[in-house]
Amino acid sequence: MQIALIEAFYTGSHKRWSDELQQFSSHQIDIFYLKGNYWKWRMHGGAITLANQFLEKAKQYDLILATDMMDVALFKSLISEKHNNTPIALYFHENQLCYPWSETDRDVQQNRDSHYGFINFSSALVADKIFFNSQFHKNAFLGALPNFLKGFPDYNELSSIKKIKEKSEVLHLGMDLQKFDKYQKEKNQKPLILWNHRWEYDKNPTEFFKVLYKMQEKNLDFELVVLGENFRKVPSEFEAAKERLIDKIVFIGYAKSFEEYANWLWSANILPLTSIQDFFGGSLVEAIYCNCYPILPNRLAYPEHIPNNASIFYNDFDELCKKLENAILNFTNLEAFNNSVRHYDWSEIIEEYDKIFLEIKKP
Repeated sequence: MQIALIEAFYTGSHKRWSDELQQFSSHQIDIFYLKGNYWKWRMHGGAITLANQFLEKAKQYDLILATDMMDVALFKSLISEKHNNTPIALYFHENQLCYPWSETDRDVQQNRDSHYGFINFSSALVADKIFFNSQFHKNAFLGALPNFLKGFPDYNELSSIKKIKEKSEVLHLGMDLQKFDKYQKEKNQKPLILWNHRWEYDKNPTEFFKVLYKMQEKNLDFELVVLGENFRKVPSEFEAAKERLIDKIVFIGYAKSFEEYANWLWSANILPLTSIQDFFGGSLVEAIYCNCYPILPNRLAYPEHIPNNASIFYNDFDELCKKLENAILNFTNLEAFNNSVRHYDWSEIIEEYDKIFLEIKKP
């Protein structure tokens, strides 16, 4: 089967997913992409450039697989003359209807932020098949559509929601987890707390460091490693933490190689998560696979990863504090949950991907 994968934001987790899908799939996959910069411009205009790339290839495909950072309706219109019978599937890594916007964003301040959600909506409407990376993500998107469409003055087209729902399903994120195996090592001899996410507001660093300051006030013995990258100005919470937790931090910054990243994950003992948004949580899954003990908010996609285990989930800040304190004090006896996430490895999930792609037919 010949598949064209269209990625308008080819960086980070989007790039890894694309490259690994190409590597592990039994189908022939060609990737058409734009650099992962200027995400708003990618959603507005990326479809034009990508359509030109696609047409220049002058090749017939059995399936076009696009991701959410592109205007699929515009892309489809530009290639329709030569590829009108090629089915288009849409994979949602995230969506702009449910994504929490920063209050400092100019589009929020000028009340024009709904357009990006509308691009996701219209893309879903024209796609032949829609995939979400978690059940939570699917429910959130479909659940947000009624109020979103009612926000427009007339012709709300609420009946389109049923059309989108009927062609939507969950296809969990595939990940190359086995590549961590060769770096497995013994855990840190002192409770080592891990942050391994982007340095952005939606990961809620304010609450993460707040709970660590509470542990510091209790004179609990722990260490801290803060991994990740920030594409703009470093948030003030991280600068403050460098000073207040100077005696706890063993490393803060971007791991320069996968080996360094993997070594830190295998060394770490505890992963308290405070994010206000995660449609899947790839960095969390990686840490769990490396036997980090997760302490998770009882929301978003997290209950899908380790269902029916109330001990690791918290509902408020006080409960987070209690669970983290207990984990620090008992860090040598923490439960491992790596078996709960092994099914996301490509070796186990790729057959599902390949089978589903084969089943997509032009209606």
